[in-house]
Amino acid sequence: MAATKRSAAAVDGHANRPGATCVKKRRIGTTGDYDHESSLGEGMFGVVAKRRHRATGQVVAIKSFRNPDKKDEPVDAQEVLREARFLEACGGHPHIVGFRGVVRDYVTNELCLVMEYVQGQSLHCLLRERRGGLPEATVRDYMWQLLTAATKMHRCHVVHRDIKPANIIVGEGEGEGTVKLCDFGVALSMSEAPPYRQAGTGMYRAPEMLLGKRDYDALVDTWSLGCVMAETITGERLFDEDNSTCLLRRIFEVVGMQDDTTWPGFSSLPLADAVPQVPTVQRSTLRELFPEGTLSKEGFEVLSGLLACNPDKRLTAAAALKLPWFATIIAANAHHLASPPAAATTTASVKVEEVEIAPSMLRRKKATAKKYLSLFVTR
Repeated sequence: MAATKRSAAAVDGHANRPGATCVKKRRIGTTGDYDHESSLGEGMFGVVAKRRHRATGQVVAIKSFRNPDKKDEPVDAQEVLREARFLEACGGHPHIVGFRGVVRDYVTNELCLVMEYVQGQSLHCLLRERRGGLPEATVRDYMWQLLTAATKMHRCHVVHRDIKPANIIVGEGEGEGTVKLCDFGVALSMSEAPPYRQAGTGMYRAPEMLLGKRDYDALVDTWSLGCVMAETITGERLFDEDNSTCLLRRIFEVVGMQDDTTWPGFSSLPLADAVPQVPTVQRSTLRELFPEGTLSKEGFEVLSGLLACNPDKRLTAAAALKLPWFATIIAANAHHLASPPAAATTTASVKVEEVEIAPSMLRRKKATAKKYLSLFVTR
């Protein structure tokens, strides 16, 4: 039984060998080939602009990078190509921002990412505009799209590690009702051996990451998706604390205090000794926060499964999609996966909030910018 569960989990992102991707070599262009139309967003690691290719008229989003620690130093080209590889690996999915290639900034000569442009705004901005959260039917539709995106990522052995409303684009106009996951800046390939560092935005980090587990896996993303689901329902962050100690206490107040009975090996986690005790709350209070009038029984089954504190009991993205809550929309949305949209509509979540991000990720050994540069070029 355990072997079967582990085998199934491996398919959803626990295995550690990615597949190969073949990309035709082409000339690398520059940002001078594009007209600037508008700024789309600015974050700690980069700026995203809407641009139009002069020769083809194609509208794209171009991400220019910056070094947040050493602003006067150029960005490591390998960090740009690293994100490009993740986008390329997950390419073709209708709910993951499309990858178009890389170009050089014609002023600085640094590499930039070219992505599909999506007309819309971030889920973060949408929830700030519409106070009180979204209807359950809308939440269900968004979660189905995000979970299919996560399933794709994890089967490509990519862990996003920074899933949050600011990194989810909600389409407008022709793409209304469509959501896309973007910003793979701190993503992780499961081909990289542990130890793994903490990464992403604190309020959406999984408990095992907060507790110092160094060999976590794709299930950190499904915890983040549970946090996104909760926030989309109420319009407010479920775990809105600034530091890890307060954040862990808040998590245990909601999902129940953990020990070696509920989470085997809990006491041996590196930061378990620093965990604040919650003596008055020994059980989960999640249902009290999301009563049946707010979230149906079937919806709560998904939410509680994604927010299982013990990662061994947490739902994978693929398993969550099989639950009854999604039964009425699977058939209606199946055509999206069968016929992904063609080239041009996408990226750039409008990020105005401050985020907490870990130091640069481990680099692949023996990988050089020159080796991969010829692989990632504009389409």
